[in-house]
Amino acid sequence: MKLYEYQAKNLFREYGIKVPEEEIADSPDKAVEAAKKFNYRAIIKAQVLVGGREKAGGVRLAEGKQNVRATASEILSMSIKSVLVRRVLVSEIVDIEREYYLSLTIDRSKRNIVLIVSAEGGVDIEKLAHSTPEKIHTLLIEPPVGVFEEKVHALFHGIFQGAGLLKKATNIVHSLYSLLSQKDCSLVEINPLVLTPSGDLVALDAKVIIDDNALFKHPDLETLRNSEEYKSDELEAKEYGLSFVGLDGTIGCIVNGAGLAMATMDIIKLFGGEPANFLDVGGSSSPEKVMHAFHILTRNKKINAVLINIFGGITRCDDIARGIVQAKESFGLKLPLVIRLIGTNEKEGRKILEGAGISMHEDLVSAVEEVVQFSE
Repeated sequence: MKLYEYQAKNLFREYGIKVPEEEIADSPDKAVEAAKKFNYRAIIKAQVLVGGREKAGGVRLAEGKQNVRATASEILSMSIKSVLVRRVLVSEIVDIEREYYLSLTIDRSKRNIVLIVSAEGGVDIEKLAHSTPEKIHTLLIEPPVGVFEEKVHALFHGIFQGAGLLKKATNIVHSLYSLLSQKDCSLVEINPLVLTPSGDLVALDAKVIIDDNALFKHPDLETLRNSEEYKSDELEAKEYGLSFVGLDGTIGCIVNGAGLAMATMDIIKLFGGEPANFLDVGGSSSPEKVMHAFHILTRNKKINAVLINIFGGITRCDDIARGIVQAKESFGLKLPLVIRLIGTNEKEGRKILEGAGISMHEDLVSAVEEVVQFSE
């Protein structure tokens, strides 16, 4: 789950990381009111969950009451990478002596947390990583051990000059590590982390991504979920207890189990088809969940056929079959349905489908071959 910059900075404040004084606004009038405390001299920043906002003109300096209003109005009327800007962050202007990049993320291949730092922060950090990777420095942190200061000091030597600055930078690493581990984040990033003329280190921008699978432990963070990150179908599926991700293909998929769903999509691709979605109805399904699944799929006009692949364990094949029949009757389905039901209550499920005049496959390969033909 991605957070807006202002939400991420609120977490930074909670963990003692210095950020600029700023205020969120969803209208030009509110932006003017927020800028009043800065004598109408502020940075106006679009709040979107996509990158490239500065290059798109979504981060601007505004000076004077009328200029603040005009700038906020212009940014609030923008779309950045097809995402409409609905809020802006009105921030004090921070004098910058030097910029750095600092982040903590998960290195899944090494099963550790990785600290990443560079003496050159800013909008072109990705380009820097490709053109001059030697300027990007990393340190693996083992979760059972935590932040080992001597190793951090060795990594930061030559980047943060002087004992005082080194201590401040190390303290920020401690804070980021606490945030990452306590809130189950997969990324905490400061870009840029700026050194001010007074010697402070300030997080001028903030990025936080939280592991969705851990949100049940953090009801306070669940309230920060942003609809911009998800399509309407994905949000609806979540309400129904379905795992859904929309894709660009023509074959609708209804499957039980994430692993089987991924394998089903792979086999569709292998036989020359294109899946239109990932949809996992879960291990314990009901006819109602199948109905909801069809309700979501039938809104996608690109779909030419639907593959239902159920390998029943906890999932009962008769429940799935009832849901298929109910959906066919309720929605007046005209799409070809290719069905494979194997497992718990398979015979009962087969009888239900046969009674409704719906045929089934016993093996996945023949089912996929048929659905691919329908989708061509």
